[in-house]
Amino acid sequence: MPRIVFMGTPPFAVKSLEACLGLGEVIAVVTQPDKPKGRGQEVAFSAVKTFAVSKGLPVLQPLKLRGTDFASQLAALSPDVAVVTAYGKILPKDVLETPTHGCVNVHASLLPRFRGAAPIQWAIACGDEKTGVCLMRMDEGMDTGPVIDRAELPIGAHDTSATLHDALAALGGEVLSRALPRYLSGELKPVAQPVEGVVMAPMIKKEDGALDFTKSAVELERRLRAFTPWPGAFTKLDGALFKVHAATVGGGVGEPGTVLSASPVGIEVACGQGSLVFTSVQLEGKRVMTAQEFLSGKKLLAGTRPFVMT
Repeated sequence: MPRIVFMGTPPFAVKSLEACLGLGEVIAVVTQPDKPKGRGQEVAFSAVKTFAVSKGLPVLQPLKLRGTDFASQLAALSPDVAVVTAYGKILPKDVLETPTHGCVNVHASLLPRFRGAAPIQWAIACGDEKTGVCLMRMDEGMDTGPVIDRAELPIGAHDTSATLHDALAALGGEVLSRALPRYLSGELKPVAQPVEGVVMAPMIKKEDGALDFTKSAVELERRLRAFTPWPGAFTKLDGALFKVHAATVGGGVGEPGTVLSASPVGIEVACGQGSLVFTSVQLEGKRVMTAQEFLSGKKLLAGTRPFVMT
């Protein structure tokens, strides 16, 4: 039975840790240090730590990996392999080389497309028809290691980063379950990633959610789904933050940012190409409303440009 060290932090990683429990002996779980959370700033466990504690697994939470004795601590555990899923820190060379079979990573994209911190969001934002999960032998680069196994997943027309997150987390557990034993036995050999087709997926910033109506409606609708739940899609109306929680693509034409119509069906706003029809919105300090509910308390006139252009 292989001795597995698991490294992960957010909810996405829990399915991978769960899979590891059926693949060998999980001798340690490494996760990020506890952090203050919420308005009260109470110290909270990561999702992985919460699961590990519930299973009685030993938990390690080093502040740093690089330039410390963490590799020595790891070596003392005699791990056969380290499984890494969304741990949140770059692993230094001494850590990568400590387990007998190295460190393998569950990554939520079809590498080499979308290397980096936010592959799920950018796959939707870029209009990809499919994504997936790769199990990769890690090296010192950013998601550059050879791929052990992969599985594809179609991206639906209504998928958000939240729905795709959950589906890919489950798929990651499945790929790990089927591929890790074959990798450890030598049956599956890692294959170098192709040089062509490299696309980076940088960390999402709050400003990525700002609605730029000079872009096409198709692109804005994709970005809305990509950045749900965070940072969301937003603009400003009368100086207040105005969030758009759901929208469809329309065929209207007009100067970008112009209200083309405002009815119970939705608030239609002209874009660089086509129009975006807001169906679920939220004004700062208010609850989420349908377009019909919002318009019952706020009049928007066709032909006006009330939204702040970014």
